[in-house]
Amino acid sequence: MLEPKDDLRSDDLESVSKLKTAFSSIKTQLSRIIVGQEEVIEELLISLFSKGHCILEGVPGLAKTLMISTLSRSLSLAFSRIQFTPDLMPADITGTEVIEENRSTGSREFKFLPGPLFANVILADEINRTPPKTQAALLEAMQERQVTVGRVRHRLDAPFFVLATQNPIEQEGTYPLPEAQQDRFMFKVFVKYPKFDEEFEIARRTTALITEEVTPVLSGEQILELQNLVRRVPVTDHVIKYTLALVRQTRIGEPGVPKFVRDWLSWGAGPRAVQFLILGAKARALLHGRVHVQTDDIKALAYPVLRHRILTNFTAASEGITPDTVIKRLLEETPDKESELTRDERFKKIFAS
Repeated sequence: MLEPKDDLRSDDLESVSKLKTAFSSIKTQLSRIIVGQEEVIEELLISLFSKGHCILEGVPGLAKTLMISTLSRSLSLAFSRIQFTPDLMPADITGTEVIEENRSTGSREFKFLPGPLFANVILADEINRTPPKTQAALLEAMQERQVTVGRVRHRLDAPFFVLATQNPIEQEGTYPLPEAQQDRFMFKVFVKYPKFDEEFEIARRTTALITEEVTPVLSGEQILELQNLVRRVPVTDHVIKYTLALVRQTRIGEPGVPKFVRDWLSWGAGPRAVQFLILGAKARALLHGRVHVQTDDIKALAYPVLRHRILTNFTAASEGITPDTVIKRLLEETPDKESELTRDERFKKIFAS
């Protein structure tokens, strides 16, 4: 099987080793403040090193804000939290222009005052509580890495990483993100309740005089170097075909789509899902000390990449079927061996279309 020509250089291998060491160090630093949530932390770092953004969904009180602020301190990045409310306007997050008088000349001129978006790590708390106009301003910053105020475009400093949270249990007075806007987020991460031992440790720490300091592990410049390194990780044609097989099977009406997908889904994932799966798999491979991508990397990231890109229908809802249920069955029924993908008539139709 042919490998891509933009392979890792020999001098990149040292950077791979440093990245794995940094990953362990970051988890160590976070463990001083955050108890558990290792899977969430890994997915956040994968998204960061892939230049992606995340939606975090979880009930209140699961330390989502503390986790993100601690992560930004361990990465030596500027952190900004925006509490989204129904009266929040675009200028409240992007910044605004004010008239300022020059005392020496007496002339007046416009001066731009940057808003909270001008940071490296942005926590958009309860993004579904703000109107679509403000959501759109945030999405421009995510996609273009810039904000437009008046007729002037202002570039955002790199790295730039947006973490948007949603409360799954309270939907009154909210403006849910449309599916097309959710597609701009690389991952949708579920923050779950802690286990018994973890909650015991949380209770012990937070009710005593225990203070821990977080030491920065990576600088912004080092993160940018590692983001470029991720792009150079090679991926075999087989891994790409396996990724395509997973994603293309979610598109109802296409040849070779399983019956359960046609029964349970009203909409499938687009090309961004393939791109984010492969990019995320590259970053995951590096975090685990490997310089090549495996199908196991794709499987591990299938849930956070696909769960907000496939839309279940009424039939699925009546049967208690969630997007994660569909993804689990797809992973079970999609072979990860190249010979099986090539031999199966169903997958021949998928690739032929």
